[in-house]
Amino acid sequence: MVIDASSLAKYILRERNWKSVRNYLLEESFSLNLALAEVSNAIWKHIVLYDKILREQADKMFKALEKLTEVVIFESFEKYLDNSVKIALNSGITVYDALYMAQAEKIGKTSHERRKAEKSCGEIRY
Repeated sequence: MVIDASSLAKYILRERNWKSVRNYLLEESFSLNLALAEVSNAIWKHIVLYDKILREQADKMFKALEKLTEVVIFESFEKYLDNSVKIALNSGITVYDALYMAQAEKIGKTSHERRKAEKSCGEIRY
């Protein structure tokens, strides 16, 4: 299962439906190293811009993110860049989103695809 940065951020920040992401983490999970920076940025926004969490809470979240590297296999996004540009141009999606799609082509479905499918078809089991 490929898990995108927004799903990982939801899990770390304990946003609505975060437990569904935890279920994905119980499977063999992959993501891009870029997601670590994206989730770190999301935590930062919740401290600095939104004033929703305290620094102490953020420190715990950063530690939890660090621990995710023991559960999720984070691959270099550069390895998927060429293919993601092709996907983006052919599909009309951003290169950023296409990076996860390129990884998913190699590994399996993305958490974003799975959420979309669940919304339209109900829960899907693999």
